[in-house]
Amino acid sequence: MDSLDRAIIDELVRDGRVTNVELASRVGLTAGPCLRRVQRLEADGVIRGYHASVDPHAVGRGFEVILHVDLVTQEAAVVTDFEREAAALEEVSEFKRLFGTPDYFLRIAVADLAGYEEFLTGRIMSIRGVGKVSSHFSMKNLKG
Repeated sequence: MDSLDRAIIDELVRDGRVTNVELASRVGLTAGPCLRRVQRLEADGVIRGYHASVDPHAVGRGFEVILHVDLVTQEAAVVTDFEREAAALEEVSEFKRLFGTPDYFLRIAVADLAGYEEFLTGRIMSIRGVGKVSSHFSMKNLKG
């Protein structure tokens, strides 16, 4: 990957709907070579997709919570089941297994506090092996 590839990636991150002609102009290439580079970056898995940025409030997901989860055991079946079940929940927008404590970091997006309480008690706490949970609410979004 060279500086032109990085420039293409930077431009696509800023505007994934930019036309190939405009993208080529922005990075100092002609359309053909630019398109071939984009296709190579896609084929190599560097560019994994193109996404719409949606207002979470408009779709009933404007209340965001960071949830830390510790399991009661690290038994393989418990870990596998928790990861499968939690990853399948549509309210979970980000999900990471961590080294140390807590065991997991989840970013949850729901409509409001009542929706979160229902999600936490009805969905997360019902998964076998969940021990301690800790919820963190944003005061202010500073970036992202």
